[in-house]
Amino acid sequence: MQVLWDMRKTLRCAALMGSPLECTKIAKEVVHLFTGGSKDDLNTVLLLINEEFTLEHLQDSIMAEIEEQQIDVDIPVVILFICVRSDHAGHDTDCVILKRTLSDTEKEELNTKKEELRRKYGAKASQFHGFNILHSNFSRDYIQEACAVLNTVGRKKKPLKTQLFSFLSLLNAYVPGSYLLESDCLDFLRHDNSLEGDISLVTRMQPFSHLIISFQHHKRYENRIRMAHPMIAKHCTELLAIAGVPRSDTARNFLLRFCPDEVSPCLLGFIKDLLTKREHKKDGSIEDSDLEKFSTLILHINEIEDKNQSASVLKVASKKFDKNSLFPQALARLCYGELEDFKEAEFWAKEAIKRDPKKSVIADTLGQVHKNHLRNKKLSIEPRELLQLAQKAIEAFEHEEKLAEEEHRKSLTEDEKSKVMWGLNTRGQFGFLQVCNILFELLVIQNETWKDVLTKNVQMGSVLESLGDKQLVRFRDLIENLREKVEKKMEFFDTFLTYSQSVLRKDKAYVSREASACYKKYVGDSVPEHNDRLQQTFQKLKQKLAITSAGVLSCLDRTCTSHIEYIIEWWREISQGKNSTTDAFVNFILAKIMLSNKNKAISSYDYKHDLKLRKPPSSVTQAEYHLLSLLLSWPTNDEDKPVPDLYQLIKSASHAYEREYKAMYRSRYLRPLFFLGPGVSLNRFVHRRVLEILWTKDALQESNTNWKNESIFRDSIVEERLLKVEGVVRNYRVYARFRDTEVEVDANRRDCLCRSGHVSFYIGFTIKGPVAFSIRRRELVTKVI
Repeated sequence: MQVLWDMRKTLRCAALMGSPLECTKIAKEVVHLFTGGSKDDLNTVLLLINEEFTLEHLQDSIMAEIEEQQIDVDIPVVILFICVRSDHAGHDTDCVILKRTLSDTEKEELNTKKEELRRKYGAKASQFHGFNILHSNFSRDYIQEACAVLNTVGRKKKPLKTQLFSFLSLLNAYVPGSYLLESDCLDFLRHDNSLEGDISLVTRMQPFSHLIISFQHHKRYENRIRMAHPMIAKHCTELLAIAGVPRSDTARNFLLRFCPDEVSPCLLGFIKDLLTKREHKKDGSIEDSDLEKFSTLILHINEIEDKNQSASVLKVASKKFDKNSLFPQALARLCYGELEDFKEAEFWAKEAIKRDPKKSVIADTLGQVHKNHLRNKKLSIEPRELLQLAQKAIEAFEHEEKLAEEEHRKSLTEDEKSKVMWGLNTRGQFGFLQVCNILFELLVIQNETWKDVLTKNVQMGSVLESLGDKQLVRFRDLIENLREKVEKKMEFFDTFLTYSQSVLRKDKAYVSREASACYKKYVGDSVPEHNDRLQQTFQKLKQKLAITSAGVLSCLDRTCTSHIEYIIEWWREISQGKNSTTDAFVNFILAKIMLSNKNKAISSYDYKHDLKLRKPPSSVTQAEYHLLSLLLSWPTNDEDKPVPDLYQLIKSASHAYEREYKAMYRSRYLRPLFFLGPGVSLNRFVHRRVLEILWTKDALQESNTNWKNESIFRDSIVEERLLKVEGVVRNYRVYARFRDTEVEVDANRRDCLCRSGHVSFYIGFTIKGPVAFSIRRRELVTKVI
């Protein structure tokens, strides 16, 4: 806030107070501030955002608003000043970390300020703990001295004021910005018979009064109470624990004795943060999530006290707030993940679903309970019991998947007004694959016959005797459908992760890795001889994960050059077959482009005419067909004739994308598949993976480049592989120019479209069509004669 105050005369300063999801509404307010009510009075807005935020959504909304109001911009519209409170340094190298260390200049200024406060307030200044902590350079000794009054707290029954103080300490130690209402505090203390009459809260709280603060957010609001500083709150919580008031006891007493039956939404929010908010991991590890397993308080109780105490706290919260699903969900996760009490975990997971039956992320927990129970089973367990558990887990994850699809469908219609971007929850599909992977390993290690059964090389009924249990026949439907479902879900993830990436956080590499591992198990490593030649070829393509266009486009990430050559031959064989489809021919050409990116010479034959002779495929694969048509028709630098149907080809690719993928990818960033480089025919399309390897100089590093920020294009080696295209920005749109042809392309960064003029850029191709990357203004040189 001090920065906003200091900059108020230079910039138009504001702080974001509303929901960060309301991007459209925020964008309107930002642009209104920018114009100052008049297009002749433009000035940059400095916007403070006190929370983590998805910048891309807000930036796009601001650009859309500027375009709608037709504002010609030649200065920055907004500076987004994001402040995230955290106890540990972030992992993003773009972050500026404010540390608890004072510079020499700051020390001198604080010394001057301290003297000023001493003159003005006298002895009272010694209790300005927030300032004094800063002045002492966050000294641990100062905090210990300030909290010395807690050294006298005994282990016997605690007075109400001591209990209230412990509640405040715990809440402020673990939930930044939290507070209690003064009226609620007074109501809690009214049972203290030693305090009679109209006594203020500060007086009632002696000898702890100097460690708490009473403040008023607005004249219309009542007083709020909090600790003088978060560091004091943390130290007091530690001292109270030493004095025999452990965190778990404080949390339980707070829920049972302080919280009324109906708590305010604000207090409930603080309690949810206290018990269920998971912080980002300090070590940056990439297990099932970037987040810790539990809230910081629960983690500390697990570590310092006992995991059963954590369960007890969450159980109290689950019973106290009997309509809230988050507390039983967290309890279920603790029971299966830490206590390995799967029966109790199942009970609380079902209780959470009962309270919020339509939310997919709540339904996910029941699937996780059964999945972890299956994983925890010993190898000696009978196959019947393993299949029973797997069936439960699969049913739970399939139920979650249906809920997620329904949520997504609903968001497509309801959220058009607010433009809130809700992503598709894919945890159900991934959980299904994880269960299938575990089941395969547990069954095959007991009996190798299961491998042939699960890969469908043999019918289950024909080998029941060798499996040793004829009652397994009741799981026949489950087993016989597993391979087909695994293939379908793997194809979904292959397409989902090849064509798009999350704008909220990085997609986890382990998702693709584990999905592929499961898929390979069920596809098997053999080619059945009793199949016909075409089926054998399809089986080989499945084994190389190249059975779909997305799979072919991903093969640079996971196969060597010789494998791509096989893939080309297999798709050529299929495309030349009697009942060949256009899809097969599309995949054949895409595979040839992939081979050219392995620095392998390929023919310069033009497949454009051959593709036109083919009948367009069904709607399921039209996007890939139209993208390839566009690639093959894209003009070269030395082409004399314009391409008359280029505009229509771009439109066809865009429309095909909207029909097939737009609904699924609406909240995700479309990854570039290829970039235009120098050369002719298929050799001029540079796969994104080639650029990533040039940039990172590490072929083994996971493919997770942030294409949105375009930092990769600052690398001269990357630039050398690409062809720069001339174009123009006009009316907030960008056009590529090829001699007499001018076509509109999408812009990777819409903030580059504020000013009209001549530009240059690189052309990338997503599944939707051409995109301009790294748009740079071209200065026109005028000769003076």
